[in-house]
Amino acid sequence: MEKYTANIHQRKFVNQSEQFNWALDNLRPQNDWILRLDSDEIMLPETWEEIKEQFDKVTTEITGFYMKRRVYFMERWIKHGGYYPAWFLRLWRRGAGRYEERAMDEHVVLSSGLTINLKNDFEEHDKKDLSIWIEKHNKYATREAQAYIRESHRPEEHKIKENRSGTDPEKRRWYKNHLYYKFPPFWRALLYWQYRYFIRLGFLDRVPGLVFHFLQGFWYRFLVDSKIYEMKKKASKK
Repeated sequence: MEKYTANIHQRKFVNQSEQFNWALDNLRPQNDWILRLDSDEIMLPETWEEIKEQFDKVTTEITGFYMKRRVYFMERWIKHGGYYPAWFLRLWRRGAGRYEERAMDEHVVLSSGLTINLKNDFEEHDKKDLSIWIEKHNKYATREAQAYIRESHRPEEHKIKENRSGTDPEKRRWYKNHLYYKFPPFWRALLYWQYRYFIRLGFLDRVPGLVFHFLQGFWYRFLVDSKIYEMKKKASKK
């Protein structure tokens, strides 16, 4: 890290949105633009070139750029099952964006301005083994179940608009809250997996796709429902 003169800061981790907003408030980045990448994500060379071209001509009314994410699982690009393309706002003007305060499935919210969709992608390569993937998603399921119960009592905490005709994150939030969660618990996980794997052609991702779509599309969603059920049961006893 010394070679690149990077500054490293450590603090107790609560969740992604709290951590990133703390960095925005306390580290005070000086560059005009902020790019968020996880440690397992990389930008494609053609994406860097496209960003440079946009910076040369972008107007001040543009405050953010959406990019498509390619997820690689077991060294295969998960291209089907409705998992690609998925758009994320990962590049925005300093001072124009913050993460919504959610424990899970957080997105950047812009306070002003317009956005542009970039043509090129960024990639996510999770090279850790399946045991670590399962352990990580078990923690995700706990946080998502907690967020679901909390926000069912305090809907004002939603900061991303639920808009069926809006941006990709707004659409996903709308479908999740107004369609997916309207189906019965547990059964909706099975229906969602069948939709992804058969109707949205997830089987074309071959063996890695079979594993990924089943675990991420059924097992994980079933686990979230199980934790929601468990939390509600404990709360009713209290």
